[in-house]
Amino acid sequence: MSGTAGSGVGAAGSVGSVVRRFLAEYGSGTSSRLKVLDAYLLYVMLTGALQFGYCLGVGTFPFNSFLSGFISAVGSFILGVCLRIQINPQNKGEFQGISPERAFADFLFANTILHLVVINFVG
Repeated sequence: MSGTAGSGVGAAGSVGSVVRRFLAEYGSGTSSRLKVLDAYLLYVMLTGALQFGYCLGVGTFPFNSFLSGFISAVGSFILGVCLRIQINPQNKGEFQGISPERAFADFLFANTILHLVVINFVG
């Protein structure tokens, strides 16, 4: 039994070292533009999770409002991920004809259409 407990502690230590290494490499190898976009993605993801948690806890009385907010969060997250993929320097070969400015313009246009649909759905 003591061997089982010891292996659990070792696994927790290795997970901690993996997390520390990930954070160190992320901090040094990721551009500030991508870090800002990652912060936006985290914010949108947490917003969607909070809306879903609120729906589970309180209820879905204004169901259109819940759906509109949740669809807005999910859609914004998906569009943000698409933008991140397009402006990541490691993916330059995949998106040769698309500049970061063009990708951002596409992101803004798609977000405008998304939120026009969301506002229309709320009524």
